[in-house]
Amino acid sequence: MSVAIFRRLALAGHPGLVVLMALAFVLVTILGARPAGAVVLEGVGHASIINGDVDAAREKAREAALRDLALQYEASVSTRDTMENGVITHSRMELAASAQARQVRIVDEQRSGNLLRVTVRADVSAQQSSCQASDALHLRKRVAIAGFPILRPDQARVGQIGDAGENLPQQIQARLRSRGNLQILSASTSSLFGDAINAPTVQLNNNQLTNVLRLAREMGAQFVVTGVIRDLGIADPAAWNTSLWAGFKRGIGATDRSRRFAVDLMVFDGFSGSPVYQERFSATGDWDAEPGSSVGFGSAGFQKTAYGQAVAGIVDRMASAVDEALACQPFMTRIARVDGRTVTLDSGATAGLRPGDELHLYRSARHWTTLDGTPELTDAGLTVTLNNVHPDFSSGRMSQDGREVNIQRDDLAIVW
Repeated sequence: MSVAIFRRLALAGHPGLVVLMALAFVLVTILGARPAGAVVLEGVGHASIINGDVDAAREKAREAALRDLALQYEASVSTRDTMENGVITHSRMELAASAQARQVRIVDEQRSGNLLRVTVRADVSAQQSSCQASDALHLRKRVAIAGFPILRPDQARVGQIGDAGENLPQQIQARLRSRGNLQILSASTSSLFGDAINAPTVQLNNNQLTNVLRLAREMGAQFVVTGVIRDLGIADPAAWNTSLWAGFKRGIGATDRSRRFAVDLMVFDGFSGSPVYQERFSATGDWDAEPGSSVGFGSAGFQKTAYGQAVAGIVDRMASAVDEALACQPFMTRIARVDGRTVTLDSGATAGLRPGDELHLYRSARHWTTLDGTPELTDAGLTVTLNNVHPDFSSGRMSQDGREVNIQRDDLAIVW
């Protein structure tokens, strides 16, 4: 059954029918599920060719075709209805797919005007996840998003996008907040690297980044996300001078308007300073704004450019990367206070903790010869069961007195 059918029915004002058809679709999916092994499927995707950039359109069409493959292999439908006086006033349907594709190849490509149609063939199988059974999956880890220094600030003059170092992390924050899987803390004005060229290799012993640890401690964050904007350069700087000749060449399309965007994304553990994830993202797009028409990274004028749209795609990928990198990480929170058998934690209901939750207790210590090193965690062999949960803190009982087992403030409680 086509997703487009659901969409048309919802727009036509038939939410009840959408619900029934969605349920039928789920039953068909369950009863007619494909085997766990890979199957060969073909998917079709379309994309518009903008400013003659066929390669960019091909990549977008390929991504659309892969989404089509995933929906063919396995899909789930969920609906949410709002009722007033027994009448459905709003109906929302969500469709999700879980599949992975290998040996992807384009088997057909057709162009009609500015529309590109791509057909791909791939071996598709169920997406495997190593943490589906993790108790930490339902908990929201605290993540601080710090600033992204610009390696070459002079490259930001065209378009006056020197605010990219603060605006980019703000855009990542907005996307992560909308996903709702993490607790996002804003630190976009904080720069963690004095030497952006070598970041993140400017470290003390034991792979520790003192600025990361300081920020994580101040904000109560389990993870710190930061990065470096490596490249904002334009391909032909002469094309953007203010001469009449340059303006004439731009007007007739005789200049190379392409602009590069490259950024390193880094995720650090806030308790040890160790890197959890690192990747470089890059894109190229036409800077098709006239001088003065786009001021500021992420401004309305910026977003209208082909370059701004390419950057928006990168930001989406970066937010997804952070979400995926932290999904399988354990949930960790500091112990704020120990009073006999009562343990108070720095996290509460906003993190997803509930009365009855059980957390494992670990002692945190540094050896006297490496006081600046990464703390060593030792399993105390105890758990705390929560009985009081407040928005930002919680408390519970353990089986022994804290003084007997040397559990104290700044030790950790962990859900694996």
